[in-house]
Amino acid sequence: MGDFTSSAWPHYTFSSALLILKHTYRQSRCLPQILLESKHCLTQREMRSKLSRKQENVSAPSAPFTHQRDSRIDSSLSDRTKRVKDARSEAQKEIDEYRQQKEEEFKKFEKEHTSGNKKAEQDAENETEEKLKETKDVGKKSGNKVVEDLLKAVSDVRPVVPQRVKQPTA
Repeated sequence: MGDFTSSAWPHYTFSSALLILKHTYRQSRCLPQILLESKHCLTQREMRSKLSRKQENVSAPSAPFTHQRDSRIDSSLSDRTKRVKDARSEAQKEIDEYRQQKEEEFKKFEKEHTSGNKKAEQDAENETEEKLKETKDVGKKSGNKVVEDLLKAVSDVRPVVPQRVKQPTA
């Protein structure tokens, strides 16, 4: 593979760089050398030594200092929670205002576009009423004759033998 110096690192994402490093390590078994060349990675030995140095330098704090630190931490946490609650309530107000604005826009849009439908509905309703009146008038004029014809057709049965193309042979 090629030389992986710090100038090559900006061209790679961290995950792709790790894949390249693993592939290089499998072939040349010199992963620590590559890690030392990069500015972004540390070997495990270096990380352990830094952690141990930090742990040695940290001493146990005295009681009054911890009390002061705890009160400062508590106050900062309470301030933070207050800010979060304020931000949440403000965001909810903005959401409610936006929702109300969109509902008003929808009602306005609906009002503008349904006015044409109301006229069409009224026209269709008037036309239906006129056709119903015509049907009722025709029924009143010739209703008795229609009923008589129906009763006559049902009560006077005249069986008719259909004409067959070929007579059955016995």
